[in-house]
Amino acid sequence: MSNIVIVGSQWGDEGKGKIVDLVTERFDVVARYQGGHNAGHTVSIQGKKYILHLIPSGILHPGKLCVIGNGVVLDPFAFQEELKTLQNSGISIQNRVFVSNRAHLIMPYHRAIDAAEEQRRGAEKIGTTARGIGPCYEDKMARRGIRVADLFFPDLLRAKVRANVEFKNRLFKHIYQLPPMDADEISDTYLAQAQALAAFVTDTAEFLSRIIHEGRSILFEGAQGTLLDVDHGTYPFVTSSNATAGGACTGTGVGPRHIDGVIGIAKAYTTRVGGGPFPTELHDPVGRHIQQKGTEFGSSTGRPRRCGWFDAVVVRYATLINQVDTLVITKLDVLDELDEIQICVGYRYRGRVLDCFPTEISVLDEVEPVCEKWPGWKTDTSRIHHYEELPRQAREYLDRISQLIGTDISIISTGPNRAETIVLEQSPRLQQWFSPQS
Repeated sequence: MSNIVIVGSQWGDEGKGKIVDLVTERFDVVARYQGGHNAGHTVSIQGKKYILHLIPSGILHPGKLCVIGNGVVLDPFAFQEELKTLQNSGISIQNRVFVSNRAHLIMPYHRAIDAAEEQRRGAEKIGTTARGIGPCYEDKMARRGIRVADLFFPDLLRAKVRANVEFKNRLFKHIYQLPPMDADEISDTYLAQAQALAAFVTDTAEFLSRIIHEGRSILFEGAQGTLLDVDHGTYPFVTSSNATAGGACTGTGVGPRHIDGVIGIAKAYTTRVGGGPFPTELHDPVGRHIQQKGTEFGSSTGRPRRCGWFDAVVVRYATLINQVDTLVITKLDVLDELDEIQICVGYRYRGRVLDCFPTEISVLDEVEPVCEKWPGWKTDTSRIHHYEELPRQAREYLDRISQLIGTDISIISTGPNRAETIVLEQSPRLQQWFSPQS
């Protein structure tokens, strides 16, 4: 069986949750490799909506195992709340959810700093969810982070919390004008979580290694998208971890030789949340129509997403960075009512067309999108299940995207539910990965 990474090819919110849910039946384990509970995956099954933040959407398939890898930052209270929500919805979690003992913990001072720092930036704010994700990763890289394993060594945890709170309280007093925090209170609160977490905590790198050597398969699930990757995204308007396919290795402890392929996910248009450049953004009735029909509001925060035309420059760049083997296009149905649809095929900067995606934000802020205009299909695509049944204009639009990106399209989503999906079974990659012999 094949081990596959699913990765967002834009600024996140591409519909990865639905696609993970769709293909999970072909895998034994779904492993989340980065991000925190700032990411929301929405899955609709038979009219019922599930919103997941930390636990992979594979949990909705009976019998499938779910891993939260070492690359994820964990808020233990958000995790417990999500478990309760699943149980209340009739989803079994017993012996199915595994949390890395190397995952770093989000602490109360991380949340406080996140909100205060965003406020301090003013007009230059990044647009974080203020849930402590970035500051937790900062402490991880500064080698003062607190890991899940520390919960089971009370004296060690108290010493680490005491040292961190002493440092953070100086920031609170002199930089952010916030009241101090109490180290003992924080330690007591988190140590009380140890017993509840113990049933889920393991060395997930060892666990995944056993899965692979037993001949079972893993689906690796990232949060956010390529353009929010801390190294390869639109820095500094990015998340704090590696959302690209390479993050699957560092975020789970599975070596690259065990990764067999990458599925990229992209919307039939483009969205992003928060600040930062967005060359194809629409500030007109068409943009508002896409936002409303696409329900472009954050699963975790409810924040409205900025909307624009499909940007082939962005997705081509993401395909390069992730070595995407095949592309999934989501939310095609959102464009059903438009008379005309555009595709950005290049960026013009100070009179010349750039030959690659720009590194500098100042350049990206200034580029003018070079767009092709395509006729709309003016037909409801949400009930179509075969590619050949799509309107000719929709097929031509998708074929052009495939040509511009340089990879085939293997799945097309035409609505939020599992059934609203077109799977191109003739896709060479799908046949290779999911054939009975694979």
